[in-house]
Amino acid sequence: MIKQLSEFVDKLSYLADQISEFTTQHAAGIHRITDLLAYNPNEPLIFSTGLFLILFLGFSFVYMCLQNKLTARLLFVTAFSYYFYYKSSGFYFGLLALVTVSDYLLANLIYRHRQRKALGKLFVTLSLIIDLGLLGYFKYTNFFVGMVERMLEHNFQPWDIFLPVGISFFTFQSLSYTIDVYRGQLKPLPSLLDYAFYVSFFPQLVAGPIVRASDFAPQIRQPLTITRDMFARGLFFILIGLFKKAVISDYISLNFVDRIFDNPGLYSGLENLLGIYGYALQIYCDFSGYSDMAIGIALLLGFHFPLNFNAPYISTNITDFWRRWHISLSTWIRDYIYISLGGNRKGKIRQYFNLILTMLLGGLWHGASINFVIWGGMHGVALAVHKLFSQAY
Repeated sequence: MIKQLSEFVDKLSYLADQISEFTTQHAAGIHRITDLLAYNPNEPLIFSTGLFLILFLGFSFVYMCLQNKLTARLLFVTAFSYYFYYKSSGFYFGLLALVTVSDYLLANLIYRHRQRKALGKLFVTLSLIIDLGLLGYFKYTNFFVGMVERMLEHNFQPWDIFLPVGISFFTFQSLSYTIDVYRGQLKPLPSLLDYAFYVSFFPQLVAGPIVRASDFAPQIRQPLTITRDMFARGLFFILIGLFKKAVISDYISLNFVDRIFDNPGLYSGLENLLGIYGYALQIYCDFSGYSDMAIGIALLLGFHFPLNFNAPYISTNITDFWRRWHISLSTWIRDYIYISLGGNRKGKIRQYFNLILTMLLGGLWHGASINFVIWGGMHGVALAVHKLFSQAY
């Protein structure tokens, strides 16, 4: 007995030595893998990277294994979506959880007290304060404080505030849910898991399109079905989006646009003009390419997203352009800002004012910079002028 015990201990010792030797020999590789999977602000997890392809293949295998297990599938996708966001913004995924839980609870309170308008208004206002408060702090604090400091002729040093990736998208998406419930256009989702799945669904989490709960919620608990047509269209959207993003946009940016924008004085007027047109092509291919990949990945998972870009550069006028460019945002600001301001229901002058104010806010949504505000204002004025002449003639 003692001899057998001694042999067993020797075997354990040998096994421990082998594990230690293996770990020592492969420490660099293990360290590389852990670094690859951990958050790195310089290497976010985006669709056009090899790491995402590897992770998505593993994800797809587990996803299909859970095809007939709804709750487990929702939990798995939500967990992967939070990891996807962690790879983009680190532990700021807590903000995503905060927005999710608060808006889910508030939407339920709004619906429960739907006969009491004052309470409903209070709860939807609280949702606006939480969501826009987070967005305002992380995205616009330095912009507004800097403006005040400059007006006071103080030397302003920007505060060290990290901007979580995609916060503009998931706050707007979550806000549309509580507002729709308040307006009586939508019933609350049946569980927090359903809502967390909707808000965090990784294909559209960090760069859109902004998917409404009214479009997405009915798909959550449907049987998982991926037809041949969905698979083919999903693959097509992914390939065309990857070509736009990784081939056209990145190539133009590195080899043409950036060089001209960095040193415009070194180039002729024609070359600078071509650089401007090149930049227009770059931002379109970058943004629409990523949206196309999001739509394609969602189709491969059995979900339908709305089209986000529809050949905007063939538009015949400024109004047509905004029906084709970033459609999910333009319809969002139309439905939740322009219409809330009164739309065209309070006379033509008020309509033009509403258009300009809406586009000013839309410009600010794109970036915390006076340039974006001016850009939004110019588009608002152009929309108002086009509306004026189209109504007159």
